[in-house]
Amino acid sequence: QVQLVESGGGLVQAGGSLRLSCAASGVTFSSYSMGWFRRAPGKEREFVARISWSAGNTEYADSVKGRFTISRDNAKGSVYLQMNSLKPEDTAVYYCARSTSTYSYSRNPSAYGSWGQGTQVTVSS
Repeated sequence: QVQLVESGGGLVQAGGSLRLSCAASGVTFSSYSMGWFRRAPGKEREFVARISWSAGNTEYADSVKGRFTISRDNAKGSVYLQMNSLKPEDTAVYYCARSTSTYSYSRNPSAYGSWGQGTQVTVSS
């Protein structure tokens, strides 16, 4: 059974940085794409970033491009999201997710079958 556990969220002032981590267990990690999504209060869940199984391909939402960086360490079974120049509108619960299929990638949340419990990120103005 796949388990994804996020950490690294917290309260930060606008302009600050946070690094989110997601540790995977019970899964062959290196064959799957990983994604980060977020849900702000009163809003739908939205795509943030994704990374392919070998880290050779990444994609970002326009709202975070140039500020966030997704990376992964297959040896550690972990994926990361470095968030810089944070804005109040980045406030949300952030979730990591594993793609349902191996060797495929998408920004559509329906393509991800395993999700973590989420970590809260709050950016104050």
